[in-house]
Amino acid sequence: MRINNLALLLPLFLASCATDTVTEPPSDPLQDYEEVDVVTVLDAPEAEPGKYAPEQLHQVRRGEYLVELLGCGACHTDGALEGVPDFDKALGGSSIGIAFSSPLGNARPGIVFPPNLTPDEETGMGLWTDSQIENAIRVGVGRHSGRRIAVMPWQGYTKMTREDITAIVAYLRSIPAVRHEVPDEVLPGEMSDDPFVYFGVYRSRQLED
Repeated sequence: MRINNLALLLPLFLASCATDTVTEPPSDPLQDYEEVDVVTVLDAPEAEPGKYAPEQLHQVRRGEYLVELLGCGACHTDGALEGVPDFDKALGGSSIGIAFSSPLGNARPGIVFPPNLTPDEETGMGLWTDSQIENAIRVGVGRHSGRRIAVMPWQGYTKMTREDITAIVAYLRSIPAVRHEVPDEVLPGEMSDDPFVYFGVYRSRQLED
């Protein structure tokens, strides 16, 4: 009988303890970030006729179509990651970075800045070879680093045909050169002097401190 009484009293005891316990509100892991209106698709800049032979017209237009379809401008156009693209710098790289390590466990994530895809020789891809551009698209390998580009969605491009890759390269070589140097990559744990977004939809408040 004593066992039965204890069994009846135990739930009451636990309920009493629960009412005496102060429950802390859950912390917001994104309290240091604000949501932004991203631009997902942008019109690709038009090719300059003098930069390609007339017989390349179909190929260049195919490349323009693919660049728009893949949404390259959403990352590689300055301001697009915050919803305010600068069309004078279309595909000219972004001074707004993208975090590639989780800021949920590290207030200072690693950050990359989408590079300049235009044929500018100093700040863009003007001195890249066709194979170097192809490697960046198909397998996400940078020109000099020899390692994968952290946020490049190359996995979705590995099955692209040779004709499609060639068309993209021809198009990128035919667009106006934009002189725009993007910031260097920031390693995890380092402080960024430039704005960046996380998951493409959250902007860090870090620079406001």
